[in-house]
Amino acid sequence: MFDFVLKNKRFIQVLLGLMIVPFAFFGLESYTNSMSGANNIATVDGANITVREFEEEYRQQLDRIRGILGRGADLTTFDTPEARSGLLDTLIDRRVIATAAVKSRLIISDEQLRELISNMPPFQVDGKFSKQTYESLLQAQNMTPAGFESKLRFDLTLSQLNRSLAGSAFQARALSNRLAALEGEQREVQEHVILADAFAGQVKVDEAAMKAYYDANQASFRTPELVRAEYLVLSAEQLGAGDPVSEDEIKAAYASRLSQYKQEEQRNVSHILIAAAADAKPAEKEAAKKKAEGLLAEIRKTPAKFAELAKQNSQDPGSADKGGDLGAVSPGTMVKPFEDAAFKLKEGETSDLVATEFGFHIIRVTAVQAAKIKGLEEVRADLSKELARSKGTRKFAESAEVFSNLVYEQSDSLKPAAERFKLQVQKTDWIPKTASKAAGVLGNPRMLAALFSSDSIQSKRNTDAIEVAPSTLASARVTEHKPAAQLKFEEVKADIDKQLRFQEAAKLARKDGEAKLAELKAGKDSGIKWSAPHAVSRATAEGLPPEALRQILAADTTKLPGYAGFGADRAYVVYRISRIIDTPPKAEPDAKGALARQESQVGGEQFTAYAASLRSQAKVEINKANLDKKQQQ
Repeated sequence: MFDFVLKNKRFIQVLLGLMIVPFAFFGLESYTNSMSGANNIATVDGANITVREFEEEYRQQLDRIRGILGRGADLTTFDTPEARSGLLDTLIDRRVIATAAVKSRLIISDEQLRELISNMPPFQVDGKFSKQTYESLLQAQNMTPAGFESKLRFDLTLSQLNRSLAGSAFQARALSNRLAALEGEQREVQEHVILADAFAGQVKVDEAAMKAYYDANQASFRTPELVRAEYLVLSAEQLGAGDPVSEDEIKAAYASRLSQYKQEEQRNVSHILIAAAADAKPAEKEAAKKKAEGLLAEIRKTPAKFAELAKQNSQDPGSADKGGDLGAVSPGTMVKPFEDAAFKLKEGETSDLVATEFGFHIIRVTAVQAAKIKGLEEVRADLSKELARSKGTRKFAESAEVFSNLVYEQSDSLKPAAERFKLQVQKTDWIPKTASKAAGVLGNPRMLAALFSSDSIQSKRNTDAIEVAPSTLASARVTEHKPAAQLKFEEVKADIDKQLRFQEAAKLARKDGEAKLAELKAGKDSGIKWSAPHAVSRATAEGLPPEALRQILAADTTKLPGYAGFGADRAYVVYRISRIIDTPPKAEPDAKGALARQESQVGGEQFTAYAASLRSQAKVEINKANLDKKQQQ
């Protein structure tokens, strides 16, 4: 198992990207949770999905999106009844898959889990596992090591189930080779572009047509409802910035956490493994032991040959090619017999034979990094940020209720709250009823709903204090309002004229292009001037629209040149296919790659079908009242 992480490095990095943020969609705790129906949003085969669980997953989902897009991101498209229903469907699907994984008795051993975590890059400092970093990162995500390890073990179990199903897919090699050849096939094409603008002068649009278009599309000619507003934002970040962290506070915090800054002793270790499974026959174990004893004797005689002998004999694929080098190890990261032996050796010493569940090891310590404690200056910046964040969070908790009460009780002005918390009243330009990034915190759907309510517009009262982001409250007040209005025909007549002219010009361009295409297919010379030739394929579109590429690849090429056409928004393009470039023989490895990709796709489809089958067999009950209640909040 020593090569587990090295052999699956890319998988681990992708998996960690999913794990290190708050776990999306479900975890072990949510799988086993079972509460009274009053607090459930759904029940799957008797196992409950609670309202609290759903709300927490939904909040984490929005937080992750905000983390990717930035604090000012417009989350309106993610904060809808459809999005919530979609999340519930995902929770239900994963719940039935989780049940199947548990029933399949798929197991991740403690050793596998320990190795995986110790080799995760975010938990390493200078290439070595750091217990302090591990605990700090989990704490920042409101997780405990036990909770993280439980969820990681469970998600790895599900991954095994996924791979066991998806990995069983196969594709006929003859079909794969043919598909690979088609994918690699290139067609050399030339283009002739017929612009719609060239026909604009031939188009005449009468007023009756424009009026008919206006009458049929009146919804397109309305101005949206708009408001101008002023607003206040109270956030933990602002409150923390207003109370700088003192030197005494930093020193006191450092002293209280001194144990967290201790870096455990680490050792650079190499080993030679002669494998012998725990359930191997006695004769096999004895043979492995004798081989290992022989290697140990040779190393005792010539210590400098350790790396050479490891490359030739070690049965740990992850380290053999590197002369047995395992890199730096810390206490608690290796199986106990191996660790006990490694940490008894001095630098440069070689162990006797060490038996573990994997076989027989010969261990050498190549370097020792003594335990040490990070100095104050090394952690000052991080400690200062953490203290400032804690101060801000504490002050926000103390201030949120006062802020909410002030904007509610003195609803005709934001000034009292601004003066109480030393905040600046900010003003907006015109904001539409539909959310936009330009609206900033006021683009929050709940805030927009409050701003465009009759109470805000007619009475010009402050909105309630609304949480527009984690630890961030805002209140706003409408200062001006413009209702939605229908634009008059005379106001949009010129735009309609332009649009109708363009539409008719595009029709004429298409008609001309299709006529030329028909002439070319009939073998006539249409006098077209072609562009320089260039090659396109299914994998390389060279900037062509998907439909244009499809037309080119579907064109009859039994007799060259072949022809195809495509009508775009502003032009019609005729294509001349002059040559077919087949996949060369040297591209055979691509055929193997295509086989792997096709089998992966088929495997994914199998897993999707398996999940759908589980869902169809499961007894699912959705508490619409709780789901609708959540959607209305």
